Amino acid sequence: MRYIDESLAPGETIIQRGKWPAIFWIGAWAALIVLGIAIVGIFIFVRAAIVMSTTDFAVTNKRVVIKRGWLRRRTAELAVQSVEGVSLDQSLVARLFGFGRVIVTGTGDATLVFPTMANPVAFRRAIETARAQAGQRMANQVRDGVEAALGATREEDVVAEKAPPAAPRQRRTRSRRFIGLGAR
Repeated sequence: MRYIDESLAPGETIIQRGKWPAIFWIGAWAALIVLGIAIVGIFIFVRAAIVMSTTDFAVTNKRVVIKRGWLRRRTAELAVQSVEGVSLDQSLVARLFGFGRVIVTGTGDATLVFPTMANPVAFRRAIETARAQAGQRMANQVRDGVEAALGATREEDVVAEKAPPAAPRQRRTRSRRFIGLGAR
């Protein structure tokens, strides 16, 4: 099971999972084939395969997550409510082959720079969809809270109307002394 699947909170679902572009796998295989038996080609292939198989990134309905590493795991997460902007970095060649880089900025100094991925436009769209859904959920919670508060106030008014009037309070008299003069 992948890291993000294991770390989902109750009720949290994955909306979009990021993928490596096929051109990267082709490049890794090409390095292996072109350089063949040479140690450099094997090293490039093994390194690329390890990096791509141990990096996981996704958008859930509650957060944006990136996990890197195999022996040393590093994760970065950002709640979708705190996402302020999503940028897309795609060159002409990247647009032709359908890959690019997504950069998510959050409140404060939070920035998540995702590795180059396949179909970054769909990933960006998933982040925007999650933000919109989170905003709608928050608006619904606020509305429900206001309605509950108004409902409680109305119930208190009805109970107050049915209750007998309270006895008049007796007023306490205080001596009018200048502050600081005279003992209490």
